[in-house]
Amino acid sequence: MTGKQTAMRGLLIDLDGTLYHGTHRIDGADVLISYLRQSKFPFRFVTNNSSSTPEEVAERLLKMGIPAAAEEVCTSAQAAAEHIAGLKPGAAVFVVGENGLRKAVQESGLLLTEDQPDFVLQGIDRSFTYERLTKAIRYIHRGAQFILTNPDLLLPSGDGLIPGAGSIGAMLKAAGGKEPVLIGKPSSILMNYSLREIGLKADETWVVGDNMATDIAFGEAAGCGTILVLTGLTTAQNIDYYMEQAGCKPNIVCENLEELRSYISDHREI
Repeated sequence: MTGKQTAMRGLLIDLDGTLYHGTHRIDGADVLISYLRQSKFPFRFVTNNSSSTPEEVAERLLKMGIPAAAEEVCTSAQAAAEHIAGLKPGAAVFVVGENGLRKAVQESGLLLTEDQPDFVLQGIDRSFTYERLTKAIRYIHRGAQFILTNPDLLLPSGDGLIPGAGSIGAMLKAAGGKEPVLIGKPSSILMNYSLREIGLKADETWVVGDNMATDIAFGEAAGCGTILVLTGLTTAQNIDYYMEQAGCKPNIVCENLEELRSYISDHREI
C-alpha cells in the first residue's frame, strides 16, 4: 500500500469488480460489509448501473451473501432523476433505459412521456431498437436536453462483454449532435448525490473501486481519498497501464478485500 492519508469517516464503494463478478461474490466481500455494519461505519454502495432499482441492487447483493439494504445504494438513475427535477420540477422525460431508470424518474415527480419531452434521459437499454434511437435523436434535435447516466462503453456478462450505456450514448451524441450531460462516475453529479446520501464531506470520504477511469478518477476529482482494489478490472499486471490511461493515481492500493478491511480498521476515524 502507498499514498497519503486523509480523514476516513465514510466509504463510497463500487460494486461490480469490487464486491462481485457477475453473480459471484469476491472473496471477503461479505466479511468487509459485515464489519462496516457491525462497527457502524458509514458507507454507500455507488453504482453507474441505471438498470436496477436500489431494492433490486440490494436483493442481488443479499443473494450473494453480502449484507445490503436499499437505503445503502446510490445509483446513476437516482442521481439523474434528482438532477433533472432540480433543473425543472415535473419535467417531461423520454427514457431510453430499463426499469431502474424509469422508476427513478417517476419517484422524483417527473413525467414519463413518449411525446415532446423536455429531456432525453438515456442509460443502458438491452431492448434498444432503431425506432427508439430515431425518436430520441429527433427529440434532441427539437431541443430536448440530453442526459446520459454513465459513460461505460462495455460491461461484463456471464458469456462475455456487452455494450454499455456509453455505447448507446455515442450513437445519440453522433446523430443528435449534442454533448450529453454526464451523471455517473466520474461525474461530480453522482458524487454530490452520494455525499448527500451518506451525510459527509468529500474530504471525509474515501472511494473504493477497481476501475481507475471511473472509481479512482471519480474520487480524486471530488477531493476524496481513493483506494484501488486489485479484484476486478485493474490487476497487478495492468495497473501501470490503467493509471497512465486515467491520468491519476490512487492514494492506496489493496490486493484484496481482506487487506482493504485491515486498512480501514487501522485508519478509520469515528
